[in-house]
Amino acid sequence: MFESVQGLLDEHAAIQAQLSDPAVYADQSAARKLGRRSAQLQGIVEAYNKWRGLNDDLEAAKEMADEDPEFAAEVVQLEEQIPAAQERLRRLLIPRDPDDARNVILEVKGGEGGDEAALFAGDLLRMYMRYAESRGWKTEMISATESDLGGYKDVAVAIKGNSNDPAQGVFARLKFEGGVHRVQRVPVTESQGRIHTSAAGVLVLPEVDEPEELEINQNDLKIDVYRSSGPGGQSVNTTDSAVRITHLPTGIVVAMQNEKSQLQNREAGMRVLRARLLAHQQEQIDAANSEQRKSQIRTMDRSERIRTYNFPENRIADHRTGYKAYNLDAVMNGDLEPVIQSAIEADEQARLDAIGE
Repeated sequence: MFESVQGLLDEHAAIQAQLSDPAVYADQSAARKLGRRSAQLQGIVEAYNKWRGLNDDLEAAKEMADEDPEFAAEVVQLEEQIPAAQERLRRLLIPRDPDDARNVILEVKGGEGGDEAALFAGDLLRMYMRYAESRGWKTEMISATESDLGGYKDVAVAIKGNSNDPAQGVFARLKFEGGVHRVQRVPVTESQGRIHTSAAGVLVLPEVDEPEELEINQNDLKIDVYRSSGPGGQSVNTTDSAVRITHLPTGIVVAMQNEKSQLQNREAGMRVLRARLLAHQQEQIDAANSEQRKSQIRTMDRSERIRTYNFPENRIADHRTGYKAYNLDAVMNGDLEPVIQSAIEADEQARLDAIGE
């Protein structure tokens, strides 16, 4: 694996030379891609220099150890530090998901459980919004269908990051959230204090940076307009401002009604459609490379139950990684990083094992 490092070092140097040329910034999309790649390679360069420096120091300390006891002690210290530095470099050399640096569109839908599922969907949305806030990310509500008792039947938000480093990208941190989230608690509608189980589905879509990045043939779209409505079917608009967009080749359907104008709803719908098409393309790539797909825990399949939130026990458990903690109250308030990190580490280990095989 380390044989590939020199090529990456050369690539980093070449990108740095490109980024120092003002002409590169005439194409903002190209400059942004170079910046992201530079940030990813920067971590590898620093980790390699650290590992190489420790090895050079160890060699020098061994040469001096016979003459000076202090160098003998340094040999022991360096020999303890090198394995960790080597492991960090090895993990950074794992091929990254090409979408890691992207922003995301996150969708939450209430599942089985009726009103309680909708309330839980609202709780999940609040959890993700708080987590995004803790990382300095920006959030934008794209669409929402509220339930009668509060919460959401379905809701979609855009989350925008603040780093070029793919490892810190929004999709890199949130992609493992896709799936079924199960909750066990006493619903607000339960008069006898019985614990109910319900669920909400989460979908995490990498967002397309520029519309031109993913071309959509207008002849492949079927666009319907209709009158938007609120909870219980109550009309909230007297014009046909709601938009339903169907992508005929894939059958993907996006409906938008939150904005007041048909144009705004169409723009929001196209934004979500591009994200879903990008995810669809990646799923096809994963299916064509099944061994790589098996080595990852990433999922955007709502049918897979990934996590249980047990409120009476204040317990959260991730069924893919084995992570379990009794701080559910803190997690629901946005302290999600340990849970996410467990998924990232499990995925990295699976990738390493696959490379070893």
